Amino acid sequence: MERVLTSKGAATRQRIVEGAATLMRERGLANVSLDDIRAATSTSKSQLFHYFPEGRADLMLAVAGHEAEQVLADQQPMLGDLTTWGKWQAWRERVIENYDVQRQSCPLSALTSQLGEGNPATRAIVTDLLDRWHAYLATGVRALTEAGEIDASTDADQAATAILTAVTGGAAMLQATDRITYLEVSLTSALDGLRGPGARPRRDAGAA
Repeated sequence: MERVLTSKGAATRQRIVEGAATLMRERGLANVSLDDIRAATSTSKSQLFHYFPEGRADLMLAVAGHEAEQVLADQQPMLGDLTTWGKWQAWRERVIENYDVQRQSCPLSALTSQLGEGNPATRAIVTDLLDRWHAYLATGVRALTEAGEIDASTDADQAATAILTAVTGGAAMLQATDRITYLEVSLTSALDGLRGPGARPRRDAGAA
């Protein structure tokens, strides 16, 4: 049974999780110890094990959940209101801007490469994140079809899959090369494809 924390306890636990997440983005999972986390968050050993009884395993799972939430939060409010082409473009700009700033420290990278997708609990968090992200995008595609802005026969789920793959694939290439161009081009191409053959491609996706 999940313990119910006081508001103060919940705030302390969240502070530990956020501090651990920041350290892991900056240094990498293998280079962060529990002692590092305690020092960075001004937390005693007894406090740490009070909130995370299984120690590192519990804390890593909490960090994975936090990073998953951060991936979606970083895209709001645009992601939740993809009802016009202007709003889709605003979302596109937000995604590219976020990844350009975060580079190697992006939450999605920390979640998938550092926290270990091989762990079933972490894999469930990643799957839930991608499912929710996909649902936002599919809702936005359906809004465009209902508004008559794209072909009414467009498969919203398939289109959302293509767009999400463009983002995550472009982000992976960014992590590997430190070049934002991969994300810019893949996402722009996916949105141009959604809009149809008559869409004019954007010309602002060239700077690395």
